[in-house]
Amino acid sequence: MRLIMNNQPIGIFDSGIGGITVLKKIIEILPNEEYIYYADTKNAPYGIKPKDEVKRHIQESIKFLISQKVKAIVVACNTATSIAIKDIRKKCKIPIVGIEPAAKTAVERRKNKKILIMATPITIREEKLNDLLKSLSAQNSTDLIAMPKLVEFAENREFESDKVKQYIKKELKEYNIDDYSELVLGCTHFLFFKKALSDIFPDSVEIIDGSIGVAKRLKNILQEQDLLGNNILNIKYYYSGERAENEEELNELLISYK
Repeated sequence: MRLIMNNQPIGIFDSGIGGITVLKKIIEILPNEEYIYYADTKNAPYGIKPKDEVKRHIQESIKFLISQKVKAIVVACNTATSIAIKDIRKKCKIPIVGIEPAAKTAVERRKNKKILIMATPITIREEKLNDLLKSLSAQNSTDLIAMPKLVEFAENREFESDKVKQYIKKELKEYNIDDYSELVLGCTHFLFFKKALSDIFPDSVEIIDGSIGVAKRLKNILQEQDLLGNNILNIKYYYSGERAENEEELNELLISYK
């Protein structure tokens, strides 16, 4: 049987640089693709803004990616997924892959302690996450904490500074970190802080995110729909519809992320 290839680009969307952590995982299993990375930096951060305003920004971002003739879109933003993924899928004819806090993985791996999910205020408030926890019967074994300032730190490329660690410790003051066996990072920006978080939490706490699951899901969909490419890896970066001038810096950030 002849393998059908599709060399249109894949769109990766986030409010800022957080989705680069997801892009890294996607490239690891789909290296022969062209990517358009769209960061809506002009309107970031999303997690502290009114829901209707954020939805408008998301619609504009998706509209731009569609205009670039992408064959699939990854919404690499937990906030955008939680409030807009259903609307995006209704309006788009191409595959749309979202991301959500990896609560299911955390529940499956949970030991005899609780789970802590860090996310943006919108993600924590939205029904999507709370419905997921209910479906997993995990409401009583899971605590949620909003960490909006981590998005700002990430956008400023400040990942392991004393300021970052002080902020994390301050927000965790009301939580006994020894009560948890899993820490779920429910915002792609937060993945840049794994080192800082691992310095604060006990070694027994497993840090979990959903980026690998998104990459695998995207690959499966592309295979099923004969949309895999055989490109030489190429990434174009856009900030709110304008081609990014610091593409080299963004590529370095991508390469350095582990």
